[in-house]
Amino acid sequence: MKKAIGMLEIRSIVIGIRSADRMVKAADVELLTADSICPGKFLAVIGGSVGAVDSALEVGEAAAEGEVVDRFFLANAHEAVFPAIAGCVEPTGRAALGLVETFSVATAIRAADAAAKATPVQILDLRLARGMGGKALLLMSGDVGAVQMAVEVAGKVASDEGLLAAADVLAAPDQALWEKLL
Repeated sequence: MKKAIGMLEIRSIVIGIRSADRMVKAADVELLTADSICPGKFLAVIGGSVGAVDSALEVGEAAAEGEVVDRFFLANAHEAVFPAIAGCVEPTGRAALGLVETFSVATAIRAADAAAKATPVQILDLRLARGMGGKALLLMSGDVGAVQMAVEVAGKVASDEGLLAAADVLAAPDQALWEKLL
């Protein structure tokens, strides 16, 4: 059962790929995402048990040979965060849409976790830095009140860290927008 999330952001794409490989070989973890991101860095996010993720992060960081830009570990992540990182969430409905943009991948994951734990929203997607200059984007759906509260909770997490880029709630997004976003 996945309970923890770990992330390494690495300056070199080649070294990042090597680190990701070593992490998944070192412990029973799932590679949630492994991709090059702007500007020319590599992002590896893993999920698994607390001990496995912690151990794999240690191995990955050692394999990165001092090239780690950011390291993140979240021990008791909400179950909705895992599929959102992997980009495999099917929306259960198309109500209000909550959007939170952060300047950091780790902050977006923490914000999504806090929103999922505090409100009954569906975490639709966590877009992590690819093609966004290192930023991250959290998309959530649900009734307007829940989405408003989720955006406030997630926005506060990001704001408290000084890494909130923008946040908004669209009460009734157009169908064409839903189709393009998801």
